[in-house]
Amino acid sequence: MMLSCSSRAWIVRRWLGRPSMLRPSLRLFSSSASSSSGGKRQRPKSSDTRSASFARLTDDDVSFFRSVLGDAGVLREQSDIAPFNQDWLGSWSGECPLVLRPGSTEEVSKVLAYCNERKLAVVPQGGNTGMVGGSVPLFDEIVLSLSRMNKVHGVDKYSGIVISDAGVVLESLNAYLEERGFIMPLDLGAKGSCHIGGNVATNAGGIRYLRYGSLHGTVLGLEVVLADGTVLENVSALRKDNTEYEL
Repeated sequence: MMLSCSSRAWIVRRWLGRPSMLRPSLRLFSSSASSSSGGKRQRPKSSDTRSASFARLTDDDVSFFRSVLGDAGVLREQSDIAPFNQDWLGSWSGECPLVLRPGSTEEVSKVLAYCNERKLAVVPQGGNTGMVGGSVPLFDEIVLSLSRMNKVHGVDKYSGIVISDAGVVLESLNAYLEERGFIMPLDLGAKGSCHIGGNVATNAGGIRYLRYGSLHGTVLGLEVVLADGTVLENVSALRKDNTEYEL
């Protein structure tokens, strides 16, 4: 991912963007549902039943994931999985049996291509600091965590363009830039745990919004893995780009 920083200018440019989901995990709730349940958010009735169109995880699936990611990239112990099944507010919880932690675009591509072929539902997850339950599994989906994709690939001191993986923690990215005379135009309360990939995916605002503008306005390019494993790369150091559709 590529963004632009400020000199107190900025650009962060290349995100190994969040992969597309096999199944959206958006939750909707009404004020009446919240009030009738003592303030606890309720799932919509349409989501009460797991879709039969998705397969269930098998030992063969786990073996394949281990062959691609190694033991460090596969979490199965309940104590390790628990934080990925619960949102920050404690309002949403899932029953994810497996957390995958790829370390590169290639590994994300292989995992999603396999899951797409096997019809295994996947929920991408960054720092899991959201407050609407969007990164938490609804049923037994596989969580695809980007926490190991946490490298900053460098910043151009002349253009203020920084290239970063999607799993870099916002506070770490800002510290990296401050050491080089730049600053991230994004700052918010969850900066110590939120990932820059999630910030871009949600167009996070934060306390520097009025000074530096929308986060999406500073993203110059993305490297994205689609749900079928296809890799799309749209990373460029040039701000002006009138080619094709504006994605």
